[in-house]
Formats: sequence, structure tokens, C-alpha cells
Amino acid sequence: MKKVYVVYHSGFGHTTRQAEAIQQGAAAVDGIDALLLDTDEATARLDELDEADAIVLGSPTYMGSMSAEMKKFLEVAARKWAVQAWKDKIGGGFTNSGSLSGDKLNTLTGLFLFAMQHGMIWVGLGMLPSANDRVAVKTIQGPGPDAHNRSGSFAGPMASSFEVGPDEGPSRGDLETAEIYGRRVAETVLRLR
Repeated sequence: MKKVYVVYHSGFGHTTRQAEAIQQGAAAVDGIDALLLDTDEATARLDELDEADAIVLGSPTYMGSMSAEMKKFLEVAARKWAVQAWKDKIGGGFTNSGSLSGDKLNTLTGLFLFAMQHGMIWVGLGMLPSANDRVAVKTIQGPGPDAHNRSGSFAGPMASSFEVGPDEGPSRGDLETAEIYGRRVAETVLRLR
């Protein structure tokens, strides 16, 4: 079995839901064992990540950047850089914020650069904006909450939760996008690892 680890931080529960969707998508692929670790668990089990075939990192976007807890994990994981323990592993990332933008790309860029520093192979979303409702992109309203990739991201899933609790956000489309991404990462693992 190949192992996909989803390592995330979630301040309010929204990013947890997104992480769970990615894990579910990866686990749906035969031959994949998908594990979910929050940053505290991942820090405590850091050496276990050396056995991962893929590490997908997720963080809420706070004030245009990743959360302090995710940054703390990345700094602890820097010890793996010195020995190149994660070189050639599959990497990926995702984020959630309280608005459609929230400067989420900056969070994904930070996660991407971390993966590049470690020599990982990044998997992007591989999905057109509003992939399941292409007509919506031809309207002034644009994609609704059921659209896949409604943020038009290519680096990784971006979800929006606005000012609702995690029982309501992220939207169905954002969670389905995350699940599809989990499958894409897992399928890439099977092809490349």
C-alpha cells in the first residue's frame, strides 16, 4: 500500500472538512492508505512522514498567509530538509478562507515553496474553473457554491467558508473539489512512485 498523508491545521473546523474530503478522495483509490494528521499530530509523528509516498499540506488563510500553526510545523519539518528525507515525494496543498479570495494564493505559494525546498514533486489541481458548470463562467454571477473549482485555482484546492460555521462551509462544490484533488494526488502516487 502506498501512503498519502494529509497534514493540516484548522482554527475553526472549516479546513478540517476540506482535509477530510482530500483524505476521502485519496482513500477511494485502490492501493492507497490515506492518513489524516493535524499539525500537532504530524509534529509528534514527524519521522513517520519519511515513509509517506505523498504529503498534502493544508492551512487556512489568515490575513493573506498560512496559519502560524502550519508555519510552526513547516519550521519543525525543516530538519528533514538537511537530509533530503522527503525528496521526490509527491507534494500538494490546499487552503480555505472566509472570502472568495482572501489572498489564498499566497498560502498555496508558501506551501509550494516548502515542497520545492524539500525536492518534492507538486501536484496541481488539474481542473478548469467551474469544471462541472462551465456555463456559469459566462455569466456575471459566475460559479455558485456547487461549482467545482469556483475560485479558478490551478495550484491546489481553494475553499471559501465566509462567516458560517464548519457545519455549513466550505460549500459542497469546494468539498467535492477537494475530494477530486485527493484522488488526483493518489493516482499520481501510483503512477510515479
